[in-house]
Amino acid sequence: MTNAQGDFIWYELMTGDMEGARAFYKAVAGMEIGGETGGEMGGASDTPGQDYRMIRYGDDFVGGALALTKDMTDNGAMPLWIGYIGVTDVDATAEAIKARGGHVFMGPRDIPQGRLAMCADPQGAPFYIMCGSSDGTSTVWQDNVVGHFGWNELWTPDQKSALDFYGSLFGWTQQGAMPMGPRGDYLFMMQGSKRLGAFGPASDASKPAYWRHVFRVPSIGASVDAAKSRGATEIDGPHQVPGGDYVMYGKDPQGATLVLVGGA
Repeated sequence: MTNAQGDFIWYELMTGDMEGARAFYKAVAGMEIGGETGGEMGGASDTPGQDYRMIRYGDDFVGGALALTKDMTDNGAMPLWIGYIGVTDVDATAEAIKARGGHVFMGPRDIPQGRLAMCADPQGAPFYIMCGSSDGTSTVWQDNVVGHFGWNELWTPDQKSALDFYGSLFGWTQQGAMPMGPRGDYLFMMQGSKRLGAFGPASDASKPAYWRHVFRVPSIGASVDAAKSRGATEIDGPHQVPGGDYVMYGKDPQGATLVLVGGA
């Protein structure tokens, strides 16, 4: 791939109910989860018998969906959205992650779409690293474009360590901040000239860090209504954020956290 080191190049939904997820995300976010496994761009699944679907919004790929098997859940896997960070050398980056106190849960391996590894930062937030084999450029992350992921939040008990960790690996830098009262500041994160998201102070320092990947919808009000009527839980929002947009956090019926942003 022609993406720069440190770009988000793919997003993946891990779910225990593929058909339920298809219906939910179509109604709530306009995502089309494919009806068959496989596709031009894949994720961690190239194992026979695993169910992997492409996700589109209109004509654009915006990610993939992996059906969790009993073996996966028995080994700790749970429904979630997870991001893939592009790197030029998966093996070297995996070693650097371990050297910096991070974790490599699934060591570097080849799939038809490239080479990848599943990792976590020192505070426990999981992510993939991947070097894609395509000559093209991933466009699943697009700033401020409806139907795409355009913001990435890391909620962590140790923002300084997180900045050091991700900055040394991917070249991310912190530029600007938004005060969040007694909790601290919401630190904006840059990858070159792109503002990829922010590092926020975790509300419970005793729990592992976690990523939240934010998907833009045409109308947050319509999406919230659809989410409520289709079994979403723990809905927080919509809340207005700087710039005039509204954001909603919640869990889909299978338990994966979703974050949506959009106009009223």
